[in-house]
Amino acid sequence: QVQLMESGGGSVQTGESLRLSCTVSTYGGSNYCLGWFRQAPGKVREGVASIDSDGTTTYADSVKGRFTISQDYAKRTVYLQMNSLKPDDSAMYYCAARPFATGCSYSLAEYTYWGQGTKVSVSS
Repeated sequence: QVQLMESGGGSVQTGESLRLSCTVSTYGGSNYCLGWFRQAPGKVREGVASIDSDGTTTYADSVKGRFTISQDYAKRTVYLQMNSLKPDDSAMYYCAARPFATGCSYSLAEYTYWGQGTKVSVSS
């Protein structure tokens, strides 16, 4: 069983930055996928970014060039650095894990374990 806990959400203004963190209880093995997702009120949950065990990353078009996903293997922590934030980025942000996997993407269906979420609000 993998447990994840997000932190770092908050309220900021347009153009500001936030860094989200997600601590993972275990990777489950040497190959895994980690992803960040978000869900705004009244909207479906969508993928934001993913990173796999060798550091390969993918990003949704809406965040490319503004968000960066990274990980600290020793700390079992995955980060989402969010720059140039916009009101449309306001949402609950979730991290998720998929152990024993390669070829990661930010497709929701691929992920098995989810955190409880951290809220990001961006005002204009």
